[in-house]
Amino acid sequence: MTILTSFFDQKFYHNTVLEWAEALGLILGAIILGKIFYWLSGKYIKSLAAKTKSRLDDLLVENLERPVIFGIGLGMTWYALSLLHFTVAADEFISTMFHIAIVLNVTWFLAKIMDALIEEYLIPIVEKSDSNLDDQIMPIVRKGMRTIIWTLGIIVALNNAGYNVGALLAGLGIGGLALALAAQDTVKNIFGGIIIFVDKPFKMGDRIIINGYDGIIKEIGLRNTRLTKLDGRLVTIPNSFFADNCIENISAEPTRKVALNLGLTYDTTPDQIDEAIAILMQILEDNKDIVTKDTWTLFDTYGDFSLGICFVYYIRKEADIPTAQTKINLEVLRRFNAAGLEFAFPTQTVYKKELV
Repeated sequence: MTILTSFFDQKFYHNTVLEWAEALGLILGAIILGKIFYWLSGKYIKSLAAKTKSRLDDLLVENLERPVIFGIGLGMTWYALSLLHFTVAADEFISTMFHIAIVLNVTWFLAKIMDALIEEYLIPIVEKSDSNLDDQIMPIVRKGMRTIIWTLGIIVALNNAGYNVGALLAGLGIGGLALALAAQDTVKNIFGGIIIFVDKPFKMGDRIIINGYDGIIKEIGLRNTRLTKLDGRLVTIPNSFFADNCIENISAEPTRKVALNLGLTYDTTPDQIDEAIAILMQILEDNKDIVTKDTWTLFDTYGDFSLGICFVYYIRKEADIPTAQTKINLEVLRRFNAAGLEFAFPTQTVYKKELV
């Protein structure tokens, strides 16, 4: 017993073995307590939150679980270390580190609460609205709020650590000016993103053509816009690119114009030409996907090997455009074949004259 007592009374780095053991025991207890809280949260607290009508408590439990566990471990570890005796410099360093850690943990806690409130109240409002602009702005607002909270938290943490925040911010301002001059392209892209949100030349889900890129808008950010080409490849385009180039918004077209040039053989009679035009007009009248008032059909040209009929019609925006166009083409082929109207193809007639 005396040997054991003597062992625990031995000092290492200004503390006895017993004091070190007590501190380590408290830290181990903090880890175990955190595990117990995590288990209780998953087994009971989440189940109780799921029984309520509101989703807010479910989101709060889900988002605050880790910050709370980290806070419990942080507090017990600080208490354990406060029982030990260190040098003045070491005590100040430990105190400073824990002050910073506590402020950052509180910041983490507040950021998670803000995420839960946005998820519960703002996102349902955005999803119910008819406009797509709020869908584009919401991710930016969410990231911006999170950035503001973390920036304020870091400033408070540095202030608690004894740093001169005013001088630091002044230095950052000068450095920020130099950085802005060095990153003019980035600033230009950000202003391009703001212009996209204000002018709204397109929205998410629109098909556009810009400088040879033809695809669907998948994401609009402050700096870049992501477009999926028709072949499935993802293209990331800087927003400044949209300010310097013409944009053709295919999805904004009221109707899809289709122009067909049909060529009939030269042995087609005038009456058959009239019949062909009548057939084409009847096909359009029978198809509900066509805007009939804007269509026109005419005998427009004498080609090298065919009599040309120009056939122009417009498909409604809400229709399935490829399917509607296919139906029109098949109907033209069926009715022309039934009427004995022959399509021309490149031919050449050679006359041979014998010399006497």
